[in-house]
Amino acid sequence: MLIKKYIPNLLTLLNLLSGTIAVIYAVNGELVIAAYLVFLGIFFDFFDGFSARLLNVQGELGKQLDSLADVVTSGVVPGIVMFQLLSKIVHENWVDGLSCEVGNWVSFSESHWHWLPFMGLLFTLAAAYRLAKFNIDERQTSSFIGLPTPAATLVVLSLPLILKFSSVQFATSLIENKWFLIGVTLLLCFLMNAEIPLFSLKFKDYSWKNNKVKFVFILITALLCVLFQFVAIPIVILIYVVMSLLQNK
Repeated sequence: MLIKKYIPNLLTLLNLLSGTIAVIYAVNGELVIAAYLVFLGIFFDFFDGFSARLLNVQGELGKQLDSLADVVTSGVVPGIVMFQLLSKIVHENWVDGLSCEVGNWVSFSESHWHWLPFMGLLFTLAAAYRLAKFNIDERQTSSFIGLPTPAATLVVLSLPLILKFSSVQFATSLIENKWFLIGVTLLLCFLMNAEIPLFSLKFKDYSWKNNKVKFVFILITALLCVLFQFVAIPIVILIYVVMSLLQNK
């Protein structure tokens, strides 16, 4: 009886551990490894809440600990990843644009784009703000108001994986555009904190009548993942938002 009370918190701490190690890899530019570690953290994040409900040991401590872990795994890491992606693009563009004429060499720190990568960290601020709101918002027990931070994080962490493994040229070209990355960052920041009701994948029962939107979404997700691998992740999150908006109407 006493042991089962700590199982959800242990899973939450494993989420935090995964996120903390991911921070180290992200800072060192190992974005693919960081992405896999964040996926592992999100896995633990899903099952800590699931196990708490299953074992009927939900409590205030677990709620606060969960948000603290998510700030790292689904806040700090994606912010650093977006910073690194923007840094790489800005740095390459700066090098390509240099002239060999004497006196025309400008250091990267003096370039007018040197500040741009820091906009990626807006994701971290928006995620932290959303998590703080979530803890005091009593409306989000069976659904969400705004895009959950793990969902937004999946979009960001899919980007280095698409660059690494995808053969879809259109997708990689978009990710290598700094304005696209800035747009994605700002859009995710907005969606995380917008007053938009979104359905949750929590099941009270498994009947088709009460869960048809969830079942259709899961089916679409599985199909897209098989067809498009990592490219499917941002598409799935977009479909999730659109389906929620249609359901609300």
